[in-house]
Amino acid sequence: MKKSVLTRYRVMAYVTGVLLVLLTIGVIAKYLLMIDGASGFVSAVGIAHGWLYVLYLVFAFDMGSKAKWPFGKLAWVLLAGTIPTAVFFVERKVCRELEPLVAAEAAQATA
Repeated sequence: MKKSVLTRYRVMAYVTGVLLVLLTIGVIAKYLLMIDGASGFVSAVGIAHGWLYVLYLVFAFDMGSKAKWPFGKLAWVLLAGTIPTAVFFVERKVCRELEPLVAAEAAQATA
């Protein structure tokens, strides 16, 4: 597996995770705290998270198919972008698992 595949996934995982945390804070501000102006924030962040989550799905699916993961593991990685903060933990676990594969391919390419 190429390093770029893992890097794309990591970037989108962090972007998706940060936007989801911001969206959660915005929803709390809008509906629980009744803060004026939170509606526009929730709308903008919600749209951004939705579109970028689609990119996250594409990159995560690409990475999972190249890693030859079973469906259950791939589904958990794909759904991690919908649970606030879960994507950060899943991303770390995935990177620990796949970094040896990336290093092995890099060593094989230079040999």
